[in-house]
Amino acid sequence: MTTLLLLDDHALIRRGMRDALEEEGFAVCGEASSWAQLQPLLDLHADVLLLDLHLPGISGLDILELLRERDDAPPAVVVSMYPQDQYAARAVRAGARAYVPKSADTATLVAAVRAVANDARVPAPAPVAAPHERLSATEQSLLVMLASGVPLAAAAQRLGLAPKAAGVHRARLMEKLRMATNTELAHYALRHGLLGSMVH
Repeated sequence: MTTLLLLDDHALIRRGMRDALEEEGFAVCGEASSWAQLQPLLDLHADVLLLDLHLPGISGLDILELLRERDDAPPAVVVSMYPQDQYAARAVRAGARAYVPKSADTATLVAAVRAVANDARVPAPAPVAAPHERLSATEQSLLVMLASGVPLAAAAQRLGLAPKAAGVHRARLMEKLRMATNTELAHYALRHGLLGSMVH
């Protein structure tokens, strides 16, 4: 039977994970809410450690680094509320074998734990591209200009486009970004730090 350690500072979350995983045939042999509580439990030689990143004192990422220095440390599955696209790769670089969002269903968690227990590594997801990164170079330039308040006719002139062609490019980028107005473009550009890339 695969044995597990749970490290999370919320008792209710640990209880929920324990119940879900024990129903799937795993055995939880120890629970901890901090690095200090986890250290003596490592002597149990569990097959897999499930840990959160947001912990009191030493963070989960730091704990992963500490575990890499120990020969007796079990392989780790991070179970976190932090965004997967931002933290999964960092957790894997720190030593985690898998990353599962707390919003995931039980089947996803069980699959990750089983894979890691079988000495597999669950790949970190590739970062999700922002919508504007799928625009063509011309559409990106037009986006920045329109978001900066440049009229379409002036933007067309700067880009060396006929007014009609500029209108087509604007329609395409609006469709790709699912937006309808230049005001929406401006808010989007501000959120993604695009206005500093304005070419004068």
